[in-house]
Amino acid sequence: MKSMSEKRTILKSGLSPLPTLGKLLALSAIASVLLLSALAHAQDEKRGRKYQPPPATARVSIAVVKDSNGKPIENAAVVFHLTGDEGKGNMEMKTNEEGKAMIDVIPVGDTMRLQIVASGFQTFGQDYKIDTDSKEITVRMKRPQSQYSAYEHSAASGTSSGTQSAAPQQSTPQTPPKQ
Repeated sequence: MKSMSEKRTILKSGLSPLPTLGKLLALSAIASVLLLSALAHAQDEKRGRKYQPPPATARVSIAVVKDSNGKPIENAAVVFHLTGDEGKGNMEMKTNEEGKAMIDVIPVGDTMRLQIVASGFQTFGQDYKIDTDSKEITVRMKRPQSQYSAYEHSAASGTSSGTQSAAPQQSTPQTPPKQ
């Protein structure tokens, strides 16, 4: 056994003969916090998605008017077909009483196919590259044109369906057989 004087010198020097329970708990708590933080950091690098901000979008405003007088066309169907890298799919809306439709979710840099369908007008379709944060498009809708028919007769040529007959053929009357 150690004498009292030896015990006092050990206590004065700051060295304890045996670590106390509190010191062991504190030491193990520090070690476990360091270990867990290292594991959590390693997990973050291996899996999980990193945040990517959404792409910048453009405000596209469409005005649909009559070609003949410039008056707006109400309730025309405006269809946006997205074909770019960021956006895919179709969106449809109707024009208001001023003939306008507006959308603000088309990503900048994408290509948009605009299609407009209105009752009593020719269907309109055209591709647009969205390269700025705002784009205004005015579409002049035309009335339908008459359709071409291959069966219509031309008064100038005097022919029927493009064939000419050489000479009129005479037919001989046939008598029905007797019974």
